[in-house]
Amino acid sequence: MTYALLVFTHAAPTKKLQVLQNKFCRSATNAHWCVRNSFLHRDVELPKISKHMKNLSERFFSIVVSHPNLRLSAAASYEVSPLYHFISRTRNALTDPPDALTSEVAG
Repeated sequence: MTYALLVFTHAAPTKKLQVLQNKFCRSATNAHWCVRNSFLHRDVELPKISKHMKNLSERFFSIVVSHPNLRLSAAASYEVSPLYHFISRTRNALTDPPDALTSEVAG
């Protein structure tokens, strides 16, 4: 179940893997339907899928940074450009040339 978790880490969180883990955990412990999933995970000492995925990703990226393959280490140190880079500049009324609407209002 955890073989391709590095791929699923960046997928949309559909919670299907967590539901599957909850079902396996419930059937393995023969727990009643009214027992909370959080209690099952705590009693069995089994981390939730999201926590396990985060731990695997952190371990993977900490190992990859010092990997001898330069392309792999460059992919791990990729930085996303900031979101404000894509926002268009707002018009400044003081420096923009007047248009038909502003010349009528000002005149």
